[in-house]
Amino acid sequence: MTATMRAISQDVLGGPEVLQYVEVPRPEAGISQVQVRVHAAGLNPTDWKHRARRIFLGPPPFVLGWDVSGVVEATGYGVTLFKPGDEVFGMLPYPHGVGSHAEYAAGPARAFALKPAGLDHVQAGALPLVALTAWQALIDTARVSPGQRVLVHAAAGGVGHVAVQIAKAQGAYVIGTASAGHHDLVRNLGTDEMIDYNATDFAAAAKDVDVVLDMIGGDYPARSLATLRPGGILISLLPFSPDVAAEAARLGIRAEVLLVEADHGGMTGIAALVSEGKLRPVVAGTFPLADAAKAHELGETGHVAGKLVLTMG
Repeated sequence: MTATMRAISQDVLGGPEVLQYVEVPRPEAGISQVQVRVHAAGLNPTDWKHRARRIFLGPPPFVLGWDVSGVVEATGYGVTLFKPGDEVFGMLPYPHGVGSHAEYAAGPARAFALKPAGLDHVQAGALPLVALTAWQALIDTARVSPGQRVLVHAAAGGVGHVAVQIAKAQGAYVIGTASAGHHDLVRNLGTDEMIDYNATDFAAAAKDVDVVLDMIGGDYPARSLATLRPGGILISLLPFSPDVAAEAARLGIRAEVLLVEADHGGMTGIAALVSEGKLRPVVAGTFPLADAAKAHELGETGHVAGKLVLTMG
């Protein structure tokens, strides 16, 4: 008899109302995989985007969610990193490894790292996707070094509030854009300078920047070029137009679009920053798994500072 679990699934694309709290088969640990009993799983904008329309996943039904914090229940053949009972956190391979908004998840052992003792599961469940995105942008791609000037857009958001802390841990001078109501929160995370995008043109206020990390898209990549020095780098999480790429090349600026990848090395580095007291997630709210639709509704307002997290109870 196949073991089952409770999960949030959907049969069609659409609004939060398409999400269903249902019984589905429990995933098993395959070769080089671990099965994790999920304690908490973060929500990210990519969750509600994939819920609503075709992006990377095929047609429903599917279970969303990439963030995981929990306890290893079983290990597949060849796994040496973890044993049953280990507390781990990580990101299921993006995008096709999706499925953490459930009581159990299975994924490559090397998508996970040991959960820092100082983090509870809710905090740990908030970190993986946003922290790996910021890590891969700032550490792997931009190779941020002490004294560099880093501009983080949407600095109070999921990726942004973590990126601020990772940049500071590298010794950077950090400038953040956010609405005025979120400035104190982001300053407390380490920004050196804040720009209220509602009152000030960031393209005029920020100059001689070495690295821009943009999560907003639209006209932000084009406008951000004016803030960068020659030799600087623009990293966007959303596609930009060929015109932006051409203008960046003319200005001597490197322009990249980044898609986050599962990464044991990155997760281990993130865990180390947490243990050193240099990184902490801001949890804006928690919801029981059954109330995932309410969490999606709140997330889609675009006004959440930090992360929303589903708990399995």
